[in-house]
Amino acid sequence: MLKKERQAYILHQVNLHNKVLSSSLCTEIKVSEDTIRRDLQELAEEGKVIKVHGGALSHSFNDVSLPLNGVYSQNQKKTIAQKAISLINNGMFVLTSGGTTIMELARSLPPQLKATFISGSIPVILEYMYHPNIEVILIGDKISKNSKITVGSEAIAKIKQMKPDLCFLGTNAIDVKHGITDNDWEVVQLKKAMIESSKKVICLSIAEKINTVQPIRVCGIDEIDILITELNENDPVLRPYKDAGLKVL
Repeated sequence: MLKKERQAYILHQVNLHNKVLSSSLCTEIKVSEDTIRRDLQELAEEGKVIKVHGGALSHSFNDVSLPLNGVYSQNQKKTIAQKAISLINNGMFVLTSGGTTIMELARSLPPQLKATFISGSIPVILEYMYHPNIEVILIGDKISKNSKITVGSEAIAKIKQMKPDLCFLGTNAIDVKHGITDNDWEVVQLKKAMIESSKKVICLSIAEKINTVQPIRVCGIDEIDILITELNENDPVLRPYKDAGLKVL
């Protein structure tokens, strides 16, 4: 793979998964860690990614206040948000993770909605605060600088004390065999607690993340109730997930 092709692949993976690990890129592209390190450095110097220890972050994912426009696959995420909103009723307690799809959900909530939203994501909490009628609960603890979300034992303990009606999970990767996977250990532990505590778990994922796998397992497909994508529910890509027992929207 030529350098230009390699860097285009890396940039696409950063945009798609918000974060990439150097070790994973070495395996996928079949080049040395030094080569990946140089590629990430060049992309960072060009302002295309944020280089961090062990990998790189997307600019849109890293900002505390995410941009209104220019988010990767934003139209698809807006479609997903509208489908997700149809599941929320007045009076519900709704637990959400972080990520750009969840941000689109937060920005799309109808002004007349009266519900309680719970999250540890700093950008998402800030967005909820603009809503005129919802109550907002921040899950507090140590803040992950990479993901802008609270993580750690205190955050997990607080989640375990709750029993929210709905849990909306932003998804890094989903696959029938491997389930939901991610690339951030602390965020994975948080998501595990969210899934365990919630009455109903809804996975939000753009179609491009379907049938992809990240290094760390969050849960199996059988622990998810609903999968929401921008695709039509009868799209052939979604058939294996429906066959596995998931409701698909």
